[in-house]
Amino acid sequence: MKIKSLFIKIKKLFFNKWTIGATLLLIGFIIFSNWIIIHSAKENVYDVVSNTPKDNNVALLLGTSRYTTRGTTNLYFKYRIDAAAKLYHTGKIKHIIVSGDNSLKEYNEPKQMLQALIEKGVPENAITLDFAGFRTLDSVVRCKKVFGQSKFIIVSQRFHVERALFIAAKYEIDAVGFAAKDPPEKYSLKTRVREYFAKTKAVIDLYIIHKKPKFLGKKEIINI
Repeated sequence: MKIKSLFIKIKKLFFNKWTIGATLLLIGFIIFSNWIIIHSAKENVYDVVSNTPKDNNVALLLGTSRYTTRGTTNLYFKYRIDAAAKLYHTGKIKHIIVSGDNSLKEYNEPKQMLQALIEKGVPENAITLDFAGFRTLDSVVRCKKVFGQSKFIIVSQRFHVERALFIAAKYEIDAVGFAAKDPPEKYSLKTRVREYFAKTKAVIDLYIIHKKPKFLGKKEIINI
């Protein structure tokens, strides 16, 4: 019995040490992933229209739903639309690719963005819809491989733009970002917490499992 009891104690001790070690390793990897993505994007994100470079003809507008689950206006959506429209009307860009999720018939982010941009005075012929932007990775890669753009400006909130630029760099895309206004801190707490893990997953996708876009399809080259 003494031998059995000693074996159980050793097993518990080993298990506890392994669990603690694995947890610390995971936390360290999350911190490192977030730091490397934020640091790498630092010099390439703008948040003032007048300071934004004018040599990017195309903007990639990353999608989200126009409304929250409660039916209210999604501020992430509203502020991204405002930013893209302002970039267009000030001549910083000439064309906007709206890329979002349309995996379900009743859920269509690109069409929602199209309608919102038209309401802001952006002409429909200056907008291209990408219905297969299921993830940020898909949106960025498809902008190059499907729509033929190797130089463009990415529009979303800063935390999202940072991750998109990290993906763009991996695919040798000459991209900069424009950070749309952030919603109030309390409004966006859940999203910000989720972003820590999203950045970690981006590192895993690009450098460990080499994740590819879900769907590419035929080329739809945009000539500006």
